[in-house]
Parts: sequence; C-alpha cells; structure tokens
Amino acid sequence: MTRWGILATGHIAARFAEDLRLVPGAELVAVGSRTAESAQRFADRHGAARAYASWADLAADTDLDVVYVATPHVAHYEAARTCLAAGRAVLLEKPFTLDLPTSTELVDTARAAGVFLMEAMWMRCNPLILRVCELIADGAIGTVTSVRADFGLAGPFPPEHRLRARTLGGGALLDLGIYPVSLAHLLLGVPQHVRSWAKLGPEGTDENTGLVLGYDSGAIATLSCGLVGATGVTASITGTAGRIDLPEPFFRPEAFHLHREGAETETFTAELVGSGYQYEAIEVQRCLAEGLTESPLVPHSATLEIMGLLDEVRAQIGVSYL
Repeated sequence: MTRWGILATGHIAARFAEDLRLVPGAELVAVGSRTAESAQRFADRHGAARAYASWADLAADTDLDVVYVATPHVAHYEAARTCLAAGRAVLLEKPFTLDLPTSTELVDTARAAGVFLMEAMWMRCNPLILRVCELIADGAIGTVTSVRADFGLAGPFPPEHRLRARTLGGGALLDLGIYPVSLAHLLLGVPQHVRSWAKLGPEGTDENTGLVLGYDSGAIATLSCGLVGATGVTASITGTAGRIDLPEPFFRPEAFHLHREGAETETFTAELVGSGYQYEAIEVQRCLAEGLTESPLVPHSATLEIMGLLDEVRAQIGVSYL
C-alpha cells in the first residue's frame, strides 16, 4: 500500500483525491493546509485519517510515502522544498516552479537526498499519449515535421484570479501554454530557435500568447495559449508519411486519428475513467516500488528543459514575477 498525503485543498487537489480512489494500492492518509479548518474539511470529504494545519506538519508525518503538492504556482517551490527537506517523495503540480533556477534547485535537492521527485505533467502519463509516442517511434507517420497545438479559455477572469494575478504566477503561458509546449518537447525535444509574442493584461501577465519553435531538423511547432477566447484545445502532429490528430482536450484524449495517404483513417480509443489524474499516481507508485528517484515518463531533464524554454518565452514577451 502506498500512503499518500495531499498538500493544499483546492479544486485540483480534490480532483486528484477522487482519482486516487481508482489507483490500486493507493491510500490517502493525510492532508495539509494553511488552516486547520480547510484541512479538516478536505480530510472529511475525501476520507483522510489526518488533517494538518501547516505544510511542515504534513511533511513531518513519517507514515507518508509521498506527498502530492497542489498549491497555486507561486507556492510550488516552498511547498516542495518543505517536503523534500523532511525526506518525503513529492509529486509536484505543473509548472514545477516559476522559473528554471528554482526548479533546478528542487531537482538538485531531491537528487542529493536520494528522494523521489516528479512533475505532475499528467499528459505524459496518459495511455493514449503514450500510444501516440509508440506509433511515431515505429514510423507510423514518418519523420515528424510539425506540431500544432492550442489551449485557450474564454474567461473573463477577475484581476485577482490565479490565472491573471502576477503575485500568483498568473498568465496563460505557465498554466495553459505549458501543455502545447510539453507536447512539442515530447515529440521534437529542445528547439534551436524560439519566437514568441503576447498581449499582456493590466496585471503584467500574458493574456494571449503565440509561439513558433524551430528545429535544426527543419521541423516547426506552432503553439498558442490564451485567456481571451475558448480555442479548440486540439493538436495535430504531421510527419513525412502521415498525420495524427488529437481532439479536445488534446492533453487528455479519449481518442485520436491516424491519417496516412492511401489508407483509411484509423481511430484509436481508450475508455478513460475519472478525470485522468490516476495515471500519474500509478506512475509514481511504480517508480517508488522500483526504488527510482525520478520517472522515465516525466524525467527531471524534461521538466528543466521545458522550464528553461518557458523562461525564454517570458523574457521575449516581457512577463516577470520578480
């Protein structure tokens, strides 16, 4: 049995707790929040035996095998560092932190202590996304030449909302854009050329952002994210011998379509239960059972390369959280 703790009590934490019920061998035993009332309400709702009124008290619980950190972006670094310092394995919500230096520090801390640490990029653990990667590796669409992906929400969101507030690490890029960027990275790796543009809101965070990533191979990725309109939230991966289309939402698909010239379109499906967070929990438990300190599906190198890319984009569009 893997004994889980959850740090934070918001919407994502609740969805993760619900999906944890679907994971064989998983038990939610504790929750931590900044207040006793919030922690107890969450524990009562989701069946956790213990509720803590501070992050440090949760991290100090030696009965825990791993802590899932689900705070707003701006608190990821502090919360994860608290857990790692106490020797707790950590599954840390995306984006890892607000920038590459703090992300690198967390990875270095975990490695030095021999403690498991993984970014909760659930897309990389999704069974259909893994199937897409298998098909591409087997040459189903030839060499990948382009990736297109978008993620936009209609809003409107008030200035104090976490998606807009600068003090909370707001903006479309870190919350939404990380999905298109992560998909491009998963398929094409680190780009050699980065061009981006954004419209910034009054808070100094990005409202509508576009990126073009170029690779020395000749491949390109055209990506967008925004808070000013509901996009299709789809993706398309084109290769020299075919194309794969991922419908909404591309990061948690229930089907995808493989198009090859001269052949009928093939549709691949999977019956996904829950919200889809259980797959990252399953991966964490597999890694812990095997004594791994990082996941091969969501390796530290990918987390840091993507964070470095997001830093570069923020520098180009003029978004800073300092």
